[in-house]
Parts: sequence; structure tokens; C-alpha cells
Amino acid sequence: MTRLISRISKLSFVVCSTLALATACFAQATPAASTTPDSKVEIYAGYGYFHPINADINEYAYHDIYNPNLTMSVSAFWNRYVGAQIEGAYFDGTSPRGALGQCRAGACSDRDPMVYTAEAGPVFRLPMGRWVPYAHLLGGGAKINGPILQKLTWGWGVTAGAGIDYVLPYWNNRFAIRPIEADWSHTEVDYGPSFNGGLEGGYGKIQAMKLSAGFVVRFGAPSVATPVMLGCTTQPATVYPGEPVVANASVMNLPAKRTPVYIWTTTGGRITPNDSAATVDTSGLAPGDYTVGGHLTYGKKAVDQATCTAPFTVKAFEPPTISCSAAATSVMSGGTVAITANGVSPQNRPLTYSYASSAGQISGAGPKATLSTAGLGATTVTVTCNIVDDLGKTATASTTVSVQRPPVPPPVQTQSLCTMSFTRDRARPARVDNEAKGCLDDVALTMNQRADAQLYVIGNASTDDKPQAAAERALNIREYLTREKGVDPARIYLRTGDSLDRTAQTVLVPTGATFAATGTQAFDEGAVKRHGAAYGPAVVPGKRVVRRRPVHKKAVVRKHK
Repeated sequence: MTRLISRISKLSFVVCSTLALATACFAQATPAASTTPDSKVEIYAGYGYFHPINADINEYAYHDIYNPNLTMSVSAFWNRYVGAQIEGAYFDGTSPRGALGQCRAGACSDRDPMVYTAEAGPVFRLPMGRWVPYAHLLGGGAKINGPILQKLTWGWGVTAGAGIDYVLPYWNNRFAIRPIEADWSHTEVDYGPSFNGGLEGGYGKIQAMKLSAGFVVRFGAPSVATPVMLGCTTQPATVYPGEPVVANASVMNLPAKRTPVYIWTTTGGRITPNDSAATVDTSGLAPGDYTVGGHLTYGKKAVDQATCTAPFTVKAFEPPTISCSAAATSVMSGGTVAITANGVSPQNRPLTYSYASSAGQISGAGPKATLSTAGLGATTVTVTCNIVDDLGKTATASTTVSVQRPPVPPPVQTQSLCTMSFTRDRARPARVDNEAKGCLDDVALTMNQRADAQLYVIGNASTDDKPQAAAERALNIREYLTREKGVDPARIYLRTGDSLDRTAQTVLVPTGATFAATGTQAFDEGAVKRHGAAYGPAVVPGKRVVRRRPVHKKAVVRKHK
């Protein structure tokens, strides 16, 4: 009991020391260090404690392991939350022969307890500034000796647990302290038949608590503070007096969850800000060049601020202009095309739009119209866009649209893929051999490329075949395609044919096509009696194939033909 208390005290000292160091580092860290860069790879090494819980073999109990011991792990993270971990542990007790009193019928433990583990599995973390709690679920192998005379033997085990890291605010965030990692472990080891009065052999089920604490080395490119960037644009960049100018700001490198503040200025006109945009009223401005300026800030540092400028020009009044465009230069007969007219009045006069077309029907008002080509054959339609202001000044522009006859789509056809012969193997006339596999590998590739298609398999049988041989061949082909090539069985349809030979055909039926069922019949799959394996293993020419029989029978060796 004294030794147990001493070992637990040592482990408690390690845990408390690391917690105290983490707390001291947290207290000294500056507020700016609260945003800690994530690591991509972490390597952990620590000191641990292995405590079996109600674990024994042949009524001999496994006892605690204190030192020497080592727990190490390597974790690689795909993102800031999920990764994969490999963990290895070594526990080797130092108790002398029978020191813990593990005795029964005068026999005591004659070796130190030893545990080796090698496990891997997913790891999950939740970064919270410098504190990073995590959890993992591991599985793998464990090599453990028994409490009496059982030798070190490999078994299997699983481990589940959680812990927490504190990232040190020094050395570029490369190191962390792991104050505690607590795991529950379940291991099973088969030492063989029990003998020698239960001192040797037996089956051990070891449930244990594992505790460890240590240090973590973190790898990965830490994030670097990037200055915020601001760009400004004006739309339109050239206006006439009285037309508004809209300035827009685009931001880059703005940290998440930060709200920027915008300030807008202009060298001419009256500006009305609207968050990341602003509007300039150019009424009364003389023709010339002007500038809109934007300023963004979300903090006091230089990297937290940015400015931008964008020019705009006020032009003197000019005669009206118009442009005319079609949303599509070509359309199938019966379709419609959107027509857009862009008219500009130099004096900002009211504008009236009108349209005309050389064929079809056009309707619309304002800058938008629609051309209908219903009833037209192959032709070219000219659309004319007109504009007039309140002073009677006009402008005209035109665009053309080519009308095409819709093509007639070709009918969808079925496609015969390949035919397989079942005449080579007289002993197994329904089994898929290597040559048939080559045919079916191409069929599987076609099915993967044509995900919308169905496959029909038609099995045939000769007059001297066994009953239902044709159906069995079709079933074996489907089994090979689904099990070995991953083809969805719902896309495969089985039938038997009228050809009096030992063959099977495959037919691809794309969407829209119809399978010609003449000369084929559906069958009840549940009524078909199967014989032997559906398909054989891959055989290298020239090598002997040994087919294993039960132990009480003599193995038969055949040469592959």
C-alpha cells in the first residue's frame, strides 16, 4: 500500500506541475495571443500510469504499473477540428518477485507486469484560444504478459479518452503542455490453454484506466497578420451633370467576425454614404475630373486600416446615343430572345423607346423588349431599337438574331457488349472463368461510364446441359459484376435465351431505349439451384492451382489449362 501511494503521488506531482506551468503561462500571455494558430501535426510524449480495473486471469489479478513508462503519439489534422492519431505506450513495472502479494496456492508473480500498445484512430479537437481540449478513439494491438507465468503475448485492444493542451505563448507557438490525458482501455489476450494449475495459459480481459501528462511539439505554418486591403470603383465612371455616381468598396483580408467602419469623401458633389457604398450627387457640377475616397477601419493598428480612391468624370451635355443588343445571336424557331436597348440622353431628358423587327413579333417598353420567333423558318431577323427624347431628337441602332430549325434527335438504341463462352470448363460449365472475367471487366467499365444505363444478361444452355444451366450462368455473371466490380444489382436484369449453346450475352440499354425481349424469358431466381462457386480466382498461366480440401481428405492438385 505504501508503494501504491508513493507511485500515485509521483503521477499527481507531474500532473499538478504541468497544470501550474500552463496556468502561469496563461496568466503571462498578452491579449493578442488569444488567437492561436492551428497546428497541422502534433507529437506528444508523456509519463503515464496504468491501473487495471477488476482484471484477472485464472483468479490471479493484474496489478498497477507505475514506471518506467512512456506514452507517445503523432496526430495529423485535416482541418482545425478533425484528424488521425497513432499512439504507442510502454509500461514496465519494477516490482520484485511477489512484491505485491499476488499469490494463490503458494505461487506468486515471478515477473514484472509489462504492457506495450500500438493503436490508431480518429482524434477530435476544439481550439479555444490557447486551451485545446480533445478526444480520441483508438484501436490496435497490445502485448501484455500475465500476472503469473504467462509470457508476453499480442492481443487486441481499444482505447477511448480525452485530454487538454495548453499552447505556450512562446517559441512561435510550437510547444504545448498536456496537463492530463485520461483514457479507458479494454484489451483481450489469449495466452493459450490453461495448465500448470492455472499458473500458465488462459484468456485475459484487461480493463484499465490510463493517465498521462507531458509535452506536445506542434508543426504547421502559423498564420501571419495580413493587412486589410480596400479597393474602390465608381459606376459609371463618366456622367453628365445631375447623374448619380455610385462608389463601391471591396475588402480583402478582413478577419472573421470583425465589423468594419467606412468613411467616404469626394472632391466634388454631395456624397451620401451607405456602409460599403456611397452615392455622389453631381447636380450643378462643372465638367471635369473628380475623386471619391474611401477609408476603412476596424482597429487602432496600421494593419487594421486601409484607404482607396476612384475617379469619375463629369462631361458636358452631348447629343443622345443608343445601343441595341440581343441576349442570344442564335435561337431555335419558336423561342424568344431578350432585346436590350441602352439609351443615353446628354441633357438627362426623358426617353421613349420603340422597337421594330423584320420578322416575328417584338413587344416591350422601356429599355427591354422580347422577340418571338413562333412560326418562323430558318431566317435572320433584324431588330431595330429607337429612342427619342422630349425635344424630338432621335437615335437608332439595330441587332440581328439567326433563327434555326430544331434538329431531330436520333432514336436511342441498345448496344450489345460482349458474349461469353462456357465450354472450356466441363466440370464447372456455369462458372465465370478468366476469359469471361476479361469480358465482364469491360462491361463494368461501360456501366460506370454510363450511369443511367441498364444491363441485361441473357444466359443460354445447350441441349446436353443441366437443367437451369442458362439461369445459373446469368446469376453467376451478376454476382461477379456486383461483388467484384461494384455494379449496382438494381441495374442488372437477368433472362434466359433460346440459343442452344453454352454462352451468355450482355446488352446495354441506355435511358430512352427499350430492350427487345423476343427470344428471351424471365425466370424465378429463388428456384435456381446453384452449383459451386460463381467465378474462379485469377490464375497465372503455367502455374499450378492447389484447391484445398478438408483436413480429413487428401488435397487434389490440378494443373491449370
